[in-house]
Amino acid sequence: MVENTFENPIYFENRELSWLEFNQRVLDEAKNSENPLFERIKFMSIVSSNLDEFIMVRVASLKEKVNIGYEKTDISGLTPKQQLKKISIRAHRLVDEQYSHYKRSILPILKTKGINLVHINDLNDKQKNYLEEYFNEIIYPVLTPLAVDSSRPFPLILNKSLNLATLIKRNGDEEFVTVQVPSVLPRFIEMPNNSSKVKDFILLEDVMKLFIHQLFIGFKVICAYSFRITRNADLSIDEEDTDDLLIEIEKSVKKRKWGEAIRLEVAYDMDERLVSFLKDSLSIHNKDIYYINGPLDLTFLLKIYELKGYDNLKYGLNIPSTPKDLLGDEEIFDSMKKRDIFLHHPYESFTPIVSLVKKAAKDDKVLAIKQTLYRVSGQSPIIKALAEAAELGKQVTVLVELKARFDEENNIQWARRLEKAGCHVIYGLVGLKTHCKITLIVRMEDDGIKRYIHLGTGNYNDITAKFYTDMGILTSNEKIGADISAVFNTLSGYSEPPKLHKLTMAPTGLRKKFMMLIEREQNNAVLGKKAKMIIKVNSICDPEIMKALYKASSVGVEIELIVRGLCGIIPNIEGVSDNICVRSIVGRYLEHSRIFYFYNNKNEEIYLSSADWMPRNLNRRVELLFPVEDENIKDRIVDILKIMMKDNVKAKIKNREGHYIKINKKGKKVLNSQDYFFKLAQNTVKEYTNKKEHDIFIPIK
Repeated sequence: MVENTFENPIYFENRELSWLEFNQRVLDEAKNSENPLFERIKFMSIVSSNLDEFIMVRVASLKEKVNIGYEKTDISGLTPKQQLKKISIRAHRLVDEQYSHYKRSILPILKTKGINLVHINDLNDKQKNYLEEYFNEIIYPVLTPLAVDSSRPFPLILNKSLNLATLIKRNGDEEFVTVQVPSVLPRFIEMPNNSSKVKDFILLEDVMKLFIHQLFIGFKVICAYSFRITRNADLSIDEEDTDDLLIEIEKSVKKRKWGEAIRLEVAYDMDERLVSFLKDSLSIHNKDIYYINGPLDLTFLLKIYELKGYDNLKYGLNIPSTPKDLLGDEEIFDSMKKRDIFLHHPYESFTPIVSLVKKAAKDDKVLAIKQTLYRVSGQSPIIKALAEAAELGKQVTVLVELKARFDEENNIQWARRLEKAGCHVIYGLVGLKTHCKITLIVRMEDDGIKRYIHLGTGNYNDITAKFYTDMGILTSNEKIGADISAVFNTLSGYSEPPKLHKLTMAPTGLRKKFMMLIEREQNNAVLGKKAKMIIKVNSICDPEIMKALYKASSVGVEIELIVRGLCGIIPNIEGVSDNICVRSIVGRYLEHSRIFYFYNNKNEEIYLSSADWMPRNLNRRVELLFPVEDENIKDRIVDILKIMMKDNVKAKIKNREGHYIKINKKGKKVLNSQDYFFKLAQNTVKEYTNKKEHDIFIPIK
């Protein structure tokens, strides 16, 4: 009998097509009538922004491969050209479904709530007069028509900018002109009407179309239609030959605006003369032209979401609770000395992390603070605290990952601010992104140097911490402290990758560690012992890991995968993945935590990490895997995983065909895991408060 090597392409789903299925699940939330209306339009906006990034990075990369004649197949057996063909078909179908729902459902429901997006043809005289004045006073001075003729070549159209393609005529000659819809002006314009209960809005590009003839005095405007270009936005930087990475990243970010055109979006009824002209000028293929039946770029829906006075159309307010492990504690360093502390965001507050850094900045006993920053908020209190610590004379080392995609400009600003404050700012290792989330605080105490550490699965971003689900551990474990010091020495100097006591680091040892953990469960199953894994990550597409999972499944290891995004694993293949269940939870909060559970013959092991099971995480990033050793915290995480696997509201199960199917709730208790965790955190605080009040001794007078 020939041993199965689990390399058959039919065992694997293409990475890009799997990602598009994830975006379909986001669209499903926009279509879900059980979600509040404004949350549905927010999901609709996310679908568009997700697709933009996918086109700019993933599709652009495949096009580059096709251009250089690269024909090697991926693990699913598809060449880059074949992938592009399938992606185009699936993405067009997704966009058509998105706009169909927008027009048939979202717009009519918005109207019933008093929010009316008015079409040009439906304007009354009062509104036309208002808009003409608005055009002349506000819009007109900003506009710059760009003609295209023998002396003026086709202009460079900015990536993701909205434009009007205009055809004008004089003396029988037709001319093409493009006008950018100015991004410095609100795209969403409120107009006067006769009702206090209804708000009428119109889009900026529609106002421009209405009065565009004023830009071309002496010409006849034949037509004007919206179009939008998505360009290759992947940054290519040769770090080996770069003297100053900060400057090179800054230059590359600027170039991103002018990369090769990858997608052209046009109004569905655009004059074919304009379509042909744009297609030829941009060297766009037919399959990369998207005819849009509605407003281009639905990310503008976020402006509706931000309208004041519609809180009843959003999710109810959920305020993160004090973490269970910190209830009753006043001094964070004392608490960390006594035990490890578990944090579960956004159900439990991110504030203790911010407070820890702030306290360390002002604490006279603190000698040094070291931290990795991948993505931070615009007004980050952590950046402020680090700068203050440096100004107070502490040794502050901050690794700012400049290559965090689409956050480069923000990170450049923070890097410069930190340097100005006196921090040692480093940018990591050549050729690798530093993706691990760690904070190290070194403190001089009565009994000597003590290290305090935070390890997390998510970024040090106080804003996203309110809607990303992540986990973290606060610890003063000496071996972990030594490991973290060694990691920072590797990142900031020329130290060889360290031999670590407790942690495992990518790209040096993490893949090997995961393979060992999977193989151990596999060996236990072969011996007839119970073997089980529960893995929660954002993505799974690493070929070696996926083959190892199939091999483990084939001998009886029970494998539960909770994967928010793309997943190349195909469940329910006889003899291959019979024992694998793949589920995805897409809900109010972005599932972001990475949890790794191994049954280990009753000696359960749990790890948390910054890493997904993708080649980039295991091969090209600095990642950390850290063990959960406190028994109480292990029990909590196991309970969290069990609840996620009982979710029958926001969870969907992947079938053999790659589709994600709703779970049948008939006869079962309805459970939304994210709602459950928020209520659990709130109830924990209430119970603690009630007990504390009950325990207060009041003497009899």
